[in-house]
Amino acid sequence: MSEHASSLDQACATRVDELLAATDKFLTLDAQLFARLIAAREVRGEIALLGVPQNDLHGLFRRHFPGAATPPHIPVLPVTLPATAHADFLRALTALLLAHANPAANEDDTRCVAEIVAHACLRPDHLWRDLGLSGRDDVTAMLGRYFPTLVIRNTTNLRWKKFLARELALAQGRAPGPAPGCPGCEDFGFCFPHGH
Repeated sequence: MSEHASSLDQACATRVDELLAATDKFLTLDAQLFARLIAAREVRGEIALLGVPQNDLHGLFRRHFPGAATPPHIPVLPVTLPATAHADFLRALTALLLAHANPAANEDDTRCVAEIVAHACLRPDHLWRDLGLSGRDDVTAMLGRYFPTLVIRNTTNLRWKKFLARELALAQGRAPGPAPGCPGCEDFGFCFPHGH
């Protein structure tokens, strides 16, 4: 691991601890998850890439980290960034995830997770890394908590980004293909051996 990656990991862990110290009650799994998701982008100066609008980020802080200072300001993204180029993909994947929302989960939290996951699919790595999580099991647990009826459809244990792109394509009547971020991943040739 490079010195830069190590310092980012330490900064992320520190920010997670700060956020969790700002909870006003017992530590929930949701607070732990959102602390990790937010810290992963915030410490890299990439809070806009989290994909959560400013009002929703304020809501997350009110619900989970009420003792924290104001949430980070989300700058307006230049129109040349991938989120703009893939606006239809983001809207459609968010809607697909929300169609499988767990009715027992907080509706606002679920919407935020859907937005975060959709935006992570634009980045060129494994979904767990793009989310700042520790591994595939963390993604499975998160998706299982918020979108359980979608998770049970992954009967062949596809990688999550590939699975989500496939489910979206099938829902739209298109041939399955990669998510926008997939071609930049080190395992693109493994997941899509024939280009896609």
